[in-house]
Amino acid sequence: MSVSLVVWGLVIYVLVSFIVAYISRTGQSASMSDYFIGGRSMGGVLSALSYSATTYSAFMMIGLAGLTFKGGVGALGFEIVYFAGVSLVAIFGPRFWAVGKKYGFVTPYEMLGTRYGSRWVAVAAGLVSLVFLIPYSAVQLSGVGYLLSGMTGGGIPFLWGVVISTVLAIIFSYVAGIRSVMWTDSLQALMMIVASVLVCGLVLIELGGFSGLFGAIQATKPELLQVPGPGLFSFTTFLGLTIPWFFFAISNPQVSQRLYMPASLKALRRMLVIFLCFGFVYTVVSVLWGFSAFVAFPDLEKGDLATSALLSSDFVPPVLGVMVMVGILAAAVSTIDSILLTLSSVFARDVWSNVTGGTSDERQLFIGKLIIPFISVVSLVFAAMEFSMIAILSVAASVGLLVTVPAIIGAFFWRRGTAAGALVSILGGVAFVVWMYLTGNKLFGLNAGVLALPVSTVLFVAVSLVTKPNMKAADEFVEASVSYKKSKLPQGMPAPAE
Repeated sequence: MSVSLVVWGLVIYVLVSFIVAYISRTGQSASMSDYFIGGRSMGGVLSALSYSATTYSAFMMIGLAGLTFKGGVGALGFEIVYFAGVSLVAIFGPRFWAVGKKYGFVTPYEMLGTRYGSRWVAVAAGLVSLVFLIPYSAVQLSGVGYLLSGMTGGGIPFLWGVVISTVLAIIFSYVAGIRSVMWTDSLQALMMIVASVLVCGLVLIELGGFSGLFGAIQATKPELLQVPGPGLFSFTTFLGLTIPWFFFAISNPQVSQRLYMPASLKALRRMLVIFLCFGFVYTVVSVLWGFSAFVAFPDLEKGDLATSALLSSDFVPPVLGVMVMVGILAAAVSTIDSILLTLSSVFARDVWSNVTGGTSDERQLFIGKLIIPFISVVSLVFAAMEFSMIAILSVAASVGLLVTVPAIIGAFFWRRGTAAGALVSILGGVAFVVWMYLTGNKLFGLNAGVLALPVSTVLFVAVSLVTKPNMKAADEFVEASVSYKKSKLPQGMPAPAE
């Protein structure tokens, strides 16, 4: 594809996004709540589009398409498990929202620190997110690099794509904090879904429709359509990939933090419904995209190049190809700037403030803004290493965050859980995950993705049972977490038993 056409597409996208980001500025965003969670005043549609753009990043049209190209129908099962995991938002979303409103939480780890009555629980969880989300940010940057380089035949080098997306993410984060990110996310989500569906339809027509596409796969490599696929997936590998993905909605703080943002429970529910519809369509499109790339270009060296190969081919009109490219770039940037804001708020509020003995809200905001470029540069350096298979690396990053899940579930559903239990499960779980990856990621034939959750759960339960819980803090927290139920009851009706 012509480099000049790609560049013009980038220029138009950047200009429109800057205008949207600038218009989104309201007030001075002078507090942590305003800057990082929009003052808890976001509507359902805006929240849903932003949630979609943040969740469905470069992983989908590049990573999931590449995984489908290499692993066949198993990739669809992998993503469907994540889709099923979104049901956790129906359980935890109202509870996050209720305690966030009650206590004024800005980050999910601040919530854990309050529930367990220990600032060190917040510090430990915050450090874990800083360690494991930087590689996930790098995955998004790498996705843009592969995309631009592949579409232009190297005319735009991989590293340039990484730098462009990094700079855009920093700028959008600084313009107005989460407000500019959410408005630009919404623009990007609409661009993603419209362009990808349109172009996927055109490619399918060129390949002879569904019958032509799957007939060609059946004739050349039928194992792509058979469970578990042509060698990439085994049962344990599949479990190791899908377990972290199932809990993504509550384990990844850039996602769970958004549960604090809707203005009301009604807005939260609308966010979830729209997100589910968006996600279903985008999942089907990404999988079809991977299958289409296999039929058109079966000899590609890397699965992650499947999307760029299709977009720069004769199957797709150049203008539409650029539209999809911009949509994928926008998806990656939306995830990166969301992660930048989340990690900077976690560092300022959960790590810096707790380690230094407490700082003012204004000081935390200053520290949060200050750390954004540093996190960006570290992610850029990581992306420049050009790790292969974006989907696999994305899940590997989520495995590390999985160790916070027992403490999060226990916060709402097990009053007996203690600060010591939460702390040991997080630190011990991370030590176990790192040890697994350093020693070959196999124990009893199972990998870290399978074992991380049960190991951290056992640590949480065992240590909690032999240490003393803070029952007062637990009772107050759990009571606040179900207060949304009581607010909906008719006058005079008793609250349900908990």
